[in-house]
Amino acid sequence: MERLINSKWIATVATIWIQCSVGGAYTFSIYSAILKSTQNYDQSKLSTVAVVKEIGGCTGVLAGLLYSFVTLDRHRSNAASRIRCFCGPWVVLMTGAILSFVGYFFMWASVVGLIHRPPVALMCLFMFTAAQSHAFSITAGLVTGVRNFPAHVGTIVGMLEGYLGLSGAILIQVYGTLFEGNPSNYLLFLAVFTPSVSLLLMYFVRIHDINSEDDKKHLNALSVAALIMVAYFMILIISENIFMVTMVSWVRIVTFIFLLLLLIPTPLGIAFKAQMEDTERLLLLQTFSTKPIISLKKISTSVVHDPMEYHDHELPVDTCQENDHDSTFDDILILQKDMNLQQAICTENFWLLFIAMICGLGTGVATIDNINQVGVSLGYTSTEINSLVSLLCIWNFLGRFMVGYVSDMFLQRRGLARPLFIAITQAALSVGYIVIASGFPKNLYVGMILVGACWGSQWPLLTTIISEIFGVTHLGTVFNTISIASPIGSYIFSVRVFGYIYDKAAASSGGDKNNSCSGTHCFMLSFIILAFFALCGSLIALLLFFRTRRFYNYVVLTRLRQSYKI
Repeated sequence: MERLINSKWIATVATIWIQCSVGGAYTFSIYSAILKSTQNYDQSKLSTVAVVKEIGGCTGVLAGLLYSFVTLDRHRSNAASRIRCFCGPWVVLMTGAILSFVGYFFMWASVVGLIHRPPVALMCLFMFTAAQSHAFSITAGLVTGVRNFPAHVGTIVGMLEGYLGLSGAILIQVYGTLFEGNPSNYLLFLAVFTPSVSLLLMYFVRIHDINSEDDKKHLNALSVAALIMVAYFMILIISENIFMVTMVSWVRIVTFIFLLLLLIPTPLGIAFKAQMEDTERLLLLQTFSTKPIISLKKISTSVVHDPMEYHDHELPVDTCQENDHDSTFDDILILQKDMNLQQAICTENFWLLFIAMICGLGTGVATIDNINQVGVSLGYTSTEINSLVSLLCIWNFLGRFMVGYVSDMFLQRRGLARPLFIAITQAALSVGYIVIASGFPKNLYVGMILVGACWGSQWPLLTTIISEIFGVTHLGTVFNTISIASPIGSYIFSVRVFGYIYDKAAASSGGDKNNSCSGTHCFMLSFIILAFFALCGSLIALLLFFRTRRFYNYVVLTRLRQSYKI
């Protein structure tokens, strides 16, 4: 029984449940209005709080450093139990739980008047703390998943990122069922629920050194369960907004219970079945000396070719150095060890990826944070806006999930480097912004589908590209460093573009005392600017694709083939 509980499949399901609970940042539109009214903010101040939320959620360098420290092999193999007791992903999850409670609790206390109205800077600190907790939870889940499934990085990252994107839709259902019209109580719920889930499940999230040849089959089963949940959400949205079905309280309770059945027993059943099959296979291995079980310790995170093949291009080096060799061969490397943060920063690929993420992630977050104001400007009801948020979360999930699976397939079958998919999705993202800027009837529904899918796909692509180019040893640190591009872009596009243009339009049209603005002129120029920068990001990603094509052909594909052969 202990073997069954302490398995990588139970670790995966526990990670899924944690990912589903940390989507409070995606539901900012639910409590942004009460923050604006109770704290007497204009749109620029509210946008500043939203940007700080993004900074907290994406500046997870401390989370990455902590994860690397508590999961290093020297700690796990240390004979001193006193040291081992404080090592493992659970340390990162517990830290995130503490930060989550502190941040959301003080935000709730400010809204209900339990404490005196804080200045904007202090509210930003509360928001930063709450969002920073998500970085710890996400880092612990994603990096553990990558380590547990090294041969299926795209699939596991896409699935976990997908559940993370779906978390917003799940919390929207919780709000509609339990807290409809009372966002202040919803803030208190976030302060209690999110850290409780992490504390209850952190024991099960561990790194396991055994892989099975059937891992892909079971990962696909978990993915199918997620797709069923997405179909369920789509039925609810269509029922409420197309067929105008009124969800009375008892109907909402029934639909919520059915959602819990999809979320809890289904993945758990798949995990138990997968672990039982792995256990039976292990018994056969011991009996017949076969080799269906793969030890991760035998799989190198790097590819060692014939030293004579590329001996002039050995990297990484300890410090930044000028490379006198032909730049077309810069990415064809013998990776003797994974790159740490200092070594990664010294590469051109790091900065190309960073700039592309400013354009892709920054514009997407600016759209998400301002969707409530855009909806109000176009005359959408609060129910329609909540449905838009759910729709955004659903397509956010589909984008995260599908791009991991599709990029894996094209990489393994066609040898296409993953940066190409960043270029494609950011080009489609610019189309979504043009659709929203057009202002035709129900345009937000079409725009949110494109924005949700294309913005969501950036995260699993970012994670997998970093693990393939820079290695998995310092994945958490490098990933969270490049993720800083998201809040940088969010500040530029949300505060300096959205906030400035919206407030100017509200003032020129004689807006009311709440600084409100009505009509497409409130945001059209903003979305045109976003579309331009998303297209620029697509071109930068295309440059990264051409730079890394040979690296993927000679290094990444060879690594994958070795993983399957062992």
